[in-house]
This record gives sequence, structure tokens and C-alpha cells, in this order.
Amino acid sequence: MCQRLLLSLALWASCSPGNTGTALAALSQPRVRCRASRYPVAVDCSWTPLRAPNSTRAMSFIATYRLGMDAQQQSLPCLLPTPQATQCTVPDVHLFSTVPYVLNVTAVHPGGASSSLLAFVAERIIKPDPPESVRLRAAGQQLQVLWHPPASWPFPDIFSLKYRVRYRRHGASHFRQVGPIEATTFTLRTTKPHAKYCIQVSAQDLTDYGKPSDWSLPGQAERTPQKP
Repeated sequence: MCQRLLLSLALWASCSPGNTGTALAALSQPRVRCRASRYPVAVDCSWTPLRAPNSTRAMSFIATYRLGMDAQQQSLPCLLPTPQATQCTVPDVHLFSTVPYVLNVTAVHPGGASSSLLAFVAERIIKPDPPESVRLRAAGQQLQVLWHPPASWPFPDIFSLKYRVRYRRHGASHFRQVGPIEATTFTLRTTKPHAKYCIQVSAQDLTDYGKPSDWSLPGQAERTPQKP
């Protein structure tokens, strides 16, 4: 009922003659972005509305999506936690679709309503979350790096990831990078005794769809002194 009321308000505000909310609508048009960090389970979208000056009332949002550019295609609700939320979820992703999804986000505000459209193909916006639990194991002049796939990536055994590792000895000015690596472990050889290292890991879809993740939180290790 609430969703229908908001939609009616949006249509009334955009079609009402003599509407003075045009400038406000332009200022409040949402900036929309989507990312498939939980591929293939869902696509998560978020937006940042540009609020008009001197506007203190909260906005509400209506978010829908359709598969295909044809405006006559059936639209389905993008799942919003609340009408005031600035993120929604597109469930049941069609894998390797030849036509894009189109997301429509409408901001309903005191001056009327304004909408933003975003077209996307799920595979092109894949960006995993960073790997987790990066840990280091020292053994002589070797340093083993171990990590877990991001917990948000639902099927790592089916939709595999590949990884890159970057490392830098404390005091060095640049990182060195290795990869891609399909395993979740890597061994750095001939490391310097007593040295501290900053090591981070990034994940990407194995088949190169989308973009690599951000770098993980660093795992740092101090080499223990070797016995004479």
C-alpha cells in the first residue's frame, strides 16, 4: 500500500501542470551505482540523492528493475529495506544475459519527484569484496601467506576466484606484486630475517569478468630471530 501511494505521488508530481519543483527535482536526482559482489545470487545497488538547499524533509524512494531496454517490459521491485533506504537488491540474477537490466530509482520529495535510470549487465559489474583472514606463517627464510575467499562470495567452488598478492618490506617505497594465483596460499621465498612485511591480497572473477576487489586488510608479520 505504501509503495503504491509513493508511486502515485511520483506520477502526480511529475505530471502536474505548473509544478514548481523542477529545479528541486534536478537537484535531488539520485546518483545510482550497482555492484555484483554476491554474484550470482544478487546485485546490490545504492544511490546518493543530491538534496536541494534548505530542504530538511526526508526523501522516499521507489526502486524497480526490468530485464531489457524496452519500457513495456514488466518491472519488478528492487528490494528496499525501508522507503527511506538508499540501497536495494536485485535478486535472481539471469546469468550471461544478452540484454541488460535497467534499474529505475525515483526520489519522492516535497518539490515533486525525480528519477534516474541505470543499465547494467551483471557480469560486467562483478567486483568481489576483499579476501578475508589474511595470515602469515614464517619458516626460515620463507613466509607463507594464507587467506579465505570473501564470505559474501556465495559459491567459490563453482564460480572460482583468482588472487593477486602484493607485499612490501617495511621501509621500502614500493609494493611488489605476484599473481594471478588460483590457490588461497602463496609462499614468499628468501625473505629477510627480522624484517616486517605488509602483505595484502585482492580477488577477481577467474574468467576476468568485472573488476578486482579492493586490497584486503594487511597481514603483517615480524620474522623471529633464527637460532644460531
